[in-house]
Amino acid sequence: MFDIGGWEFIALIVLAVVILGPERLPDYASKLAQFVKQARSMAEGAKGQLREQMGPEFDDIDWRQYDPRQYDPRRIVREALLDPTPVQPDGDGSAFPASGGGFDAAKPTPYDDDAT
Repeated sequence: MFDIGGWEFIALIVLAVVILGPERLPDYASKLAQFVKQARSMAEGAKGQLREQMGPEFDDIDWRQYDPRQYDPRRIVREALLDPTPVQPDGDGSAFPASGGGFDAAKPTPYDDDAT
């Protein structure tokens, strides 16, 4: 979740002992545990309320598609760059992307009176 390794976790514990002191550390640890329990109960309550409001459609939702961990920007860019753009042949044998056509210097530039 936080992408913390073993040595980093140990360093955080040592830092907490140094900053807080060994006499106050158990009190703060119990407060942290209480906060985590409260956050979990709030999340479960929100999930139950959503299930109640949505009814049977709640079970049909694929929650994995909404997981933000699946969106890797490198993968998205790689797929976009490797995906070939569909082309449609023009009348003169050249090919332009299907979405935008192309620029033809022989034709006049399109002008929209309403846009200006």
